[in-house]
Amino acid sequence: MKRYLTAVDAYAANPTPEAMAEVQRTMSAAYSKIDKAVKRGVLHPNNGARKKSRLAKVLKSKEAAAS
Repeated sequence: MKRYLTAVDAYAANPTPEAMAEVQRTMSAAYSKIDKAVKRGVLHPNNGARKKSRLAKVLKSKEAAAS
């Protein structure tokens, strides 16, 4: 998740298509890890949903600030 937040910060500093592709790639990886943890019972389903929602919220706020 730290890699995702770093990628979002880099995108906010310099919004390019390449940076957005990196954000999407790291978001996919973070979502995958969260989903696997939920599937194995490490995280409660609501906790996993909350974590994914917070990740999406960070990106949305940075995109709004960049515009």
